Amino acid sequence: MNLEGRKIIVNKSSKELVELLKSPENYKDFMPDGLQKFETREDGFKFGLQGMPEIALKIDEVNDQKAVLKSASSSLDFALTATINPINENQTEVQMLFEGKFNPFIKMMVEKPLQNFINTLTDKIEAYK
Repeated sequence: MNLEGRKIIVNKSSKELVELLKSPENYKDFMPDGLQKFETREDGFKFGLQGMPEIALKIDEVNDQKAVLKSASSSLDFALTATINPINENQTEVQMLFEGKFNPFIKMMVEKPLQNFINTLTDKIEAYK
């Protein structure tokens, strides 16, 4: 299952954005309003949203082109990638991409909430100061 967020322009250099995305505690600022739990770990974070199970993510890779978060659970196989494309020294284009391997039943249950989550992350990153 593949989902995409809209492409946005962030008023930060790609270097600033990369530094921001390397640090687990910074992801709390991008979480939806229904956040009930947020716990940082050495290589990632765990969060809980109202009405959803807790999800643990590890920061797998952050470089000049992308930031990749992967599921910390062996039972869930997915990655959330933010593509990073510098426009100029003060602006960067970002797009959230989700790729997951789910059976059809799970896919049917999670597709809409995941798309909403990606849309919210996109909105929060776009508005980030």
